[in-house]
Amino acid sequence: MGGAGRRGIEPGWWRHAVVYEIYPRAFADEDGDGLGDLRGVTSRVAYLRALGVDAVWLTPFYPSALADGGYDVDDYRDVDPRLGTLAHFDEMVRALHAAGLKVVIDIVPNHSSNRHPWFREALAAAAGARARQRYVFRDGAGPEGTQPPNDWQSLFGGSAWEPVGDGQWYFHHFAKEQPDLNWDDEDVRADFLTTLRFWADRGVDGFRVDAAHGLVKDLSLPYIPWAQIADWYDVGGHHPLWDQDEVHEIYASWRKVFDDYDPPLFGVAEAGVPDRGRRARYAAPEGLGQTFNFDTMDADWTAASFHEAIDTGLRHMRETGATTTWLLGCHDSVRVATRYGMPRRAGSRAYEVAQEWLRNDGADPPLDRQLGERRARAAILLLLALPGSTYVYQGDELGLHEVGDLPAEVLEDPLPVRSGGRWEGRDGCRVPLPWTPDGPSFGFGPGPPRLPQPAWFAAAAVSRQETEATSTLNLYRAALAIRRGFPPVDDASWRTADPEVLHVARPDGWHTVTNFGSGLVPLPQGTVLLASAPLEAGLLPPDTTAWVVPGR
Repeated sequence: MGGAGRRGIEPGWWRHAVVYEIYPRAFADEDGDGLGDLRGVTSRVAYLRALGVDAVWLTPFYPSALADGGYDVDDYRDVDPRLGTLAHFDEMVRALHAAGLKVVIDIVPNHSSNRHPWFREALAAAAGARARQRYVFRDGAGPEGTQPPNDWQSLFGGSAWEPVGDGQWYFHHFAKEQPDLNWDDEDVRADFLTTLRFWADRGVDGFRVDAAHGLVKDLSLPYIPWAQIADWYDVGGHHPLWDQDEVHEIYASWRKVFDDYDPPLFGVAEAGVPDRGRRARYAAPEGLGQTFNFDTMDADWTAASFHEAIDTGLRHMRETGATTTWLLGCHDSVRVATRYGMPRRAGSRAYEVAQEWLRNDGADPPLDRQLGERRARAAILLLLALPGSTYVYQGDELGLHEVGDLPAEVLEDPLPVRSGGRWEGRDGCRVPLPWTPDGPSFGFGPGPPRLPQPAWFAAAAVSRQETEATSTLNLYRAALAIRRGFPPVDDASWRTADPEVLHVARPDGWHTVTNFGSGLVPLPQGTVLLASAPLEAGLLPPDTTAWVVPGR
């Protein structure tokens, strides 16, 4: 079996691909309603091809109330009418394939929306009815079930249980509009296999699996108190809600579907699980094939932090045979240029300082924009030279910063309210892209966007950067062109002597050197293919990466 337009694609292409993440509602607006859409993506295929990426990954475009950026899915086999139709989706896939780009889409198996027909049916049914078995319903505690079954908390803040008025409560890992599905139920398992085939038959090449480690839950009595499991990241394999061993039986059944296509499909797991070998299980050949390595995204701008993150990824490649993934940002994180422009604080990680900055409307601590952009340029060159796949979030190729001062009345993310202000929202990295330096939406669409763009977006616009030889956009284009000229490799070695310098050598003779220190450092003898900032008398300045091929 083969999906539309998929024949002739090299098997295993994803093992060394550069994948560009598109948040469709903020990419390009073709119909002028202020919301990005699928025809907007189709209109920018030439841009994506010129950028030099291998594939695009689209975050959810399904019908949704947008209680969580589209991750509250009403219908897994349709398109949100505000974003287009299935015909528009097919047109987009054909255009991307014609340009040599593969298509990866988000699949959200942990939960549906509370508007999904199944959940509506469950609410209309009586306690204990068959319709409720597709979700996680439990009897409440206390007289007449008026208290939640236990004290477990949602990742978005507050109780993870929501009452339905008849003594039962339903479980939600995330917002209350996102009830968790029960993966012990055969209806759920069968329906998702149908969904995978539905999109594969329309030409999709792979799936990014949201919250892949959360599907299987242990709700056996007695419940474990939340105080004992709150730090979910450090209890791999023993947490009742995350990373249960049985989840891999589900992905083994997905692999059978993937292997029915020519070439086989793949999945990349969003699995926030600790190291110690558990993360690699999601990337097994009999499972999804790949898993996100968030270590580089979470790393502080220090040589030690990046060394540890990269070394972990390289070790996983050697031990498992699965390629790792590298990324600096995504739709859930503060823009990389902003994180790297923050002052370092003892005892705080860069993302924690960025959260403080957001709480202060982008005013404090002070942001060094130029330093952040310089470091972001150095970081992407470091990652693109590594073996494995690299994922790039839309707008990072423009050096965009986080929009930290969005008016409260336009915010869409549920995180700030549900977390009681502990976490700020993710709207600031989802502001629509600037394509031109003028117009009502900087070229995003015919009219103003739903999330307002700041005036400083004009200087970062695509059309302006295309004419500037040293722009971040042209750095990305040059880097991706060079990367395509080297054959994929599955390993690399360290050549680092200076503790403030990371020097990685690939078996094909390609070296990448990054200076995290404050002084100039020498480069290995050879030809400099590319540098993220100008060299100084042949030496590598601070916060800069250079690619060198010795002997050329």
